[in-house]
Amino acid sequence: MVGGWNITHFYSSEAYGEHVSEALGCVNRTVDPGRLSVPVAASGIQQDPYAYREYIHPTVYADLITKAVFVGAPSTGKTTLAERMAAEYQTVWTPEYGREYWDEHQNNRRLEPWRLTEIAEGHLVREEEKLLSANKYLFVDTNATTTYMFAMDYHGFAEPRLSELADNASRRYDLVFLCGDEIPYDDTWDRSGDVKRRRFQRQTEADLLRRRIPYVSLAGSLDERVRRIKRVLAAFDKWRSMGNLLKL
Repeated sequence: MVGGWNITHFYSSEAYGEHVSEALGCVNRTVDPGRLSVPVAASGIQQDPYAYREYIHPTVYADLITKAVFVGAPSTGKTTLAERMAAEYQTVWTPEYGREYWDEHQNNRRLEPWRLTEIAEGHLVREEEKLLSANKYLFVDTNATTTYMFAMDYHGFAEPRLSELADNASRRYDLVFLCGDEIPYDDTWDRSGDVKRRRFQRQTEADLLRRRIPYVSLAGSLDERVRRIKRVLAAFDKWRSMGNLLKL
């Protein structure tokens, strides 16, 4: 009897099954001791789950991935950083779906409110797809809170569904990096100028504070930002591993 349950059989591929079964007072069942059907032990999966992702349920695997998102005003280096960090850690990243969508659907450099909701939903779908091919980390270029900020800036309101997605995004990511606007402004035709960038940056930071989202500020050159991200990731990994040990 364990936790109120009457154990009748114990299944494993290990020699310890006999001892455990005896302690539980149940029948020992040895399964695939030669590892012919499933050529990996649970201990191997625990040590390197990313190498054995095909043996892990997608929902469980997605939860093992550290999700790091880059937010900030346009032209603050989000895309560059997401792509660079994915290369540094040999993983994948999620590009900003809104950029692709905007190019196709913009009208006089604006989008209707319902289209902004479609951006947030489409971005989330792509992000979920990327999670299943990520290696330990997934780096994300913007999220629904950014799209929400654009809706407020364009129209003074956001559709209920977009507001919901932005609220969900507040709890979705393990790490949030706010990219600084001190770098030179990339003045492309689809952007609204450096003055607008600075205003949008202040609004983005205020929104993070209003939602009580912890974030890490990034400033300086690309290499300086990369080094800071690496330090934060190392500290987060250490904290996470300690948490898992405490659970054991």
